[in-house]
Amino acid sequence: MNVKIDIQEKHEQTSVTIHAKEWSAELDQLVQMINGSQPKRLIGMDGEQSVLIQPVDIEYVYSENGRVFAFDGNRRLELKMKLYEVEDLLHSHQFGRFSKSVIGNINHIQRFELSFNGNLCVYFTSGQKEYVSRRYVRSLKEKLTGGGK
Repeated sequence: MNVKIDIQEKHEQTSVTIHAKEWSAELDQLVQMINGSQPKRLIGMDGEQSVLIQPVDIEYVYSENGRVFAFDGNRRLELKMKLYEVEDLLHSHQFGRFSKSVIGNINHIQRFELSFNGNLCVYFTSGQKEYVSRRYVRSLKEKLTGGGK
């Protein structure tokens, strides 16, 4: 990506122009960042207490028995949202789909192993593990190597 900044007194306001061959996930993230539309925090429930969660602290989010939980390495917090809503909110924070019921933060992946059936077993920095179904393996590998959507 080529970045040019032109600072002159003649400019009355800040404007951004992006020249690209085609739309990409990288452009989508850039536009969200420029517009400031990234969520600052999520609210999770720890028993009867509401807890503010930084998206960067979340290792993975999963659904279980119709409820959605975020795991931050130490505790499991219930989110009062649908999994697809959380995925949309966290997309710009390097989260990706692992399976039908799990989205994970690729910045918290420590290592992964390929199993004989084509699934990936992902190990997070906390030691927790989750499985990536075959359907999502390719897109996750692309995100991990920096070329993903």
